[in-house]
Amino acid sequence: MMKFFKKIYFYLILLFLYAPILTLVVFSFNEAKSRGKWGGFSLRWYKELFQNAEIMDALLSTVLVALLAALISTVIGTISALALHKSGTFFRKTMINLTYLPMMNSDIVTGVSLMLLFSFLHFELGFVTLLLSHITFCIPYVILSVMPKLYGLNPSVYEAALDLGASPLQAYRKIVLPDILPGIISGFLISITLSIDDFVISFFNTGNGVKNISILVYTSKTGVKPENYALSSIMFGAVLILLLIINIKEKKKATEGNY
Repeated sequence: MMKFFKKIYFYLILLFLYAPILTLVVFSFNEAKSRGKWGGFSLRWYKELFQNAEIMDALLSTVLVALLAALISTVIGTISALALHKSGTFFRKTMINLTYLPMMNSDIVTGVSLMLLFSFLHFELGFVTLLLSHITFCIPYVILSVMPKLYGLNPSVYEAALDLGASPLQAYRKIVLPDILPGIISGFLISITLSIDDFVISFFNTGNGVKNISILVYTSKTGVKPENYALSSIMFGAVLILLLIINIKEKKKATEGNY
């Protein structure tokens, strides 16, 4: 009986999490503009989405900033994690605790602080400041994704590679990086998700007409348009496909490793 209630509880949690998303996907195919009634199946809003220049520009800015921020923060975060792993215990613990601060900080504090910094440095708010702000808040997540993988490394393997004639760079490239690659990929994907999702920090650190999707939706005078349902559905589908591909590859790799 207890097992039955656990299953019911689990399915209720899934329903609570995914029912809003499924509702959004369903209404993205609704012919009617009203969210209160079903007007029949249609691809109208997907067609209008790709014909809306404002949304397309915001989408381009969102994707470009997310990819660049994720790539740069992953490189910086991975190098930082490697350096922290090799540093002394006191310094490493201190720096890791400091790394937690931007993650625990309210977004509005981070956003206003970065805006004041850019103003002090006389940076014109625009695409560059938006990108720099996203890199800033993504780096801690990359570090905390990579560090657990570094803790799980066997240092003897790295040392054996050095004894066999490999240079430190070769040993890192062929021994360390492949082992921590899942953590690097996780940090990269988390960074993309955070960048696409962010509004508050983006709002305070953009200018010159540069908008991402979240700013566009928030500042829209007509509220949430049906085209945004279509856009959200496409983004959800893309993330779902990406996660499925990664999980299939990880499962395949794990299966091959057992033989």
